[in-house]
Amino acid sequence: GPEMPLFSVPKEVAVGTAMLGVAFATGMLAGKRRPPQNARAGSIIGKSGPLWQYILDHSLREHPILKKLRLLTADHPWSKMMVSCVQAQLMANLVKLIKAKKVLEIGVFTGYNTLNMALVLPDNGRVIACDINEDYVKIGKPLWKEAGVEHKIDLWIKPAIQTLDELLASGEAETFDFAFIDADKESCNDYYEKCLRLIKKGGIIAIDNVLWSGRVLKPRKDDLATQSIHHLNEKLLRDARVNISMLPMGDGVTLAFKL
Repeated sequence: GPEMPLFSVPKEVAVGTAMLGVAFATGMLAGKRRPPQNARAGSIIGKSGPLWQYILDHSLREHPILKKLRLLTADHPWSKMMVSCVQAQLMANLVKLIKAKKVLEIGVFTGYNTLNMALVLPDNGRVIACDINEDYVKIGKPLWKEAGVEHKIDLWIKPAIQTLDELLASGEAETFDFAFIDADKESCNDYYEKCLRLIKKGGIIAIDNVLWSGRVLKPRKDDLATQSIHHLNEKLLRDARVNISMLPMGDGVTLAFKL
């Protein structure tokens, strides 16, 4: 479709983004659910400050149906789990950059990032979207249809590990171009390892919440989620199978480029 023009960002969007920008994106839904604690994205810039508004005003090009879904999700009690709009835009740009056709999403929530990626895929492209809770996805499903991309999205409602194992068992290894991991943090290493097998060489795995509101600085022994993220971060630094960039965007996102 045609490129979207740069939209000016009114105060309602800034407020919505301030609520949603905590990049507990789409997730913690492919496995166990856990409420976000002290979850604040944009701690470097401040999600309600003038500099954040400047970033929105001068970089956000949000499809009108994406905006509609984001504002719908703002009314949800778990709205903080949604990916920030600027982070989603980066994911879409990466998907376009590598000319992706097959994308994995682990953790869907209301389907904002699912729609975001489906919009930039070619007509024969596919997003395999994994979640265990269909209730939240029902918020976004009608908008997938409204945007004309419903046919590009395959929604799998079951534990994501099962879905990934089924994909591997059916010969899908090294056939995906891009993966976005944002589900229960205790399983993040398992998701990463399976995605690494499913992704082609030259493909990208994006791992969300790698800073976990700063809790990775001093992981408590009884905090399995933080321990899991911290261990994966340490592993990724030394993982010779990938090149990496850790970005202080949202709640932290690591891009792993498969070699």
